Amino acid sequence: MVKVITYGTYDMLHYGHIRLLERAKALGDYLIVGITSDDYDKTRGKINLQQTLMERIAAVEATGLADEIVVEEYEGQKIDDIRRLGVDIFTVGSDWEGYFDYLNEYCKVVYLPRTQGVSSSEVRAEKRKLRIGLVGSTVFRTKFINEAKFVNGVEVVGVYASAKGTEPELNTLYYTDRYDALLERVDAVYIISKPENHYKHCKEALLAGKHVLCESPVAYTREQCQELFALAKEKNLILMDAIKTAYSTAYERLILMAKGGKIGRVVSVDAVCTSLRDGISIEGTDLSKKWNSMCGWAPAAMLPVFQIFGTDYRRKLYYTMFQDKSENIDAFTKIDFVYGSGVATVKVAKGAKAEGELIITGTKGYIYVPAPWWKTDYFEIRYEHPEDNRRFFYQLDGEGIRYEIVAFAKAVDSGRNYSNVSEEISEAIVGVIEDFNKRQNMIELI
Repeated sequence: MVKVITYGTYDMLHYGHIRLLERAKALGDYLIVGITSDDYDKTRGKINLQQTLMERIAAVEATGLADEIVVEEYEGQKIDDIRRLGVDIFTVGSDWEGYFDYLNEYCKVVYLPRTQGVSSSEVRAEKRKLRIGLVGSTVFRTKFINEAKFVNGVEVVGVYASAKGTEPELNTLYYTDRYDALLERVDAVYIISKPENHYKHCKEALLAGKHVLCESPVAYTREQCQELFALAKEKNLILMDAIKTAYSTAYERLILMAKGGKIGRVVSVDAVCTSLRDGISIEGTDLSKKWNSMCGWAPAAMLPVFQIFGTDYRRKLYYTMFQDKSENIDAFTKIDFVYGSGVATVKVAKGAKAEGELIITGTKGYIYVPAPWWKTDYFEIRYEHPEDNRRFFYQLDGEGIRYEIVAFAKAVDSGRNYSNVSEEISEAIVGVIEDFNKRQNMIELI
């Protein structure tokens, strides 16, 4: 029996895929199809797949051409599969001609001509692009513009702000100082305006029938937050809380490991996020244009706390040093959360500096993420005996922003919310900021 193996992503399975599988099948008696995992595709730069791994496997199975399906999860697996499965022929499309010649040492390599005029990229490109408008003037918008270029089916078309800005990335975009004018041109908005304006900008967009991706917090009160999510559901629109850390593969894995018992029962979470880049501690700075530490950093810092312990904490206490109380600018804030099963500490600052690490403490060990943990691509699980420690590395492109855009675009396309930040957590984040603004349970540092 001659065994043949081929590999691919098989996203949105089309006629070209099927013809290639038919040719591969004809080369032998038994066809093995390797389908790349979502994580492995990310390492190869394929971050805008329209279908999940299980959907892609089901589509290949439905063709009836594959005698066996394997999942490709790591670099070098092709050699391992060829040896393990006793493969006689490796085959792939002719656009890879010469690339896999090194496999001739292990089996015969055959390059098959591809069906002309059809590809997954072309199929995705045929779909109408999601036109996104930017709301706000923070320089962070340029990161969004640059990362959106990596996502098929998405186009940033305009910006609404009081002043256009000098960033070269904005030169080709439509600019307006009228929000309604932008909303007429787009399908969705990415909101990065001042936090106190988020509720207003979200609500106007939803009422206009536009999908919303909003930097956290989405509102300033729990009531406003609940209203926005209810409005989005009523109008069948997507409202997503934009915390890029939530879309890092490494971050997702460490949360799953923590909740899955890898370090025993979790008893403590400590998250630190600080930066002096905003210069809020410099005299003469126009603080009215700055995000305070709570809005700028606390949503990300609270994310692992709420994802691990939940949002039903028993009490919380703030320790805050204000840089300008009239503008509600906190140079430093520490929040202690007390739960029935554990405790958590969040430290955020734009006027102080500390090691920006994340430590999740368990009864058997702990998870350590080095600074800057909110750009997670690596973490360690450490135990009592160092020889048991494990290190984990994952690809992180664009700080998680492009993966966030992919999730948003997929949610809009499918009508299902693919956010990695639940509505419950979004509301909890807003609630903590609301209580901070009310100075509830706060000790002010002089």
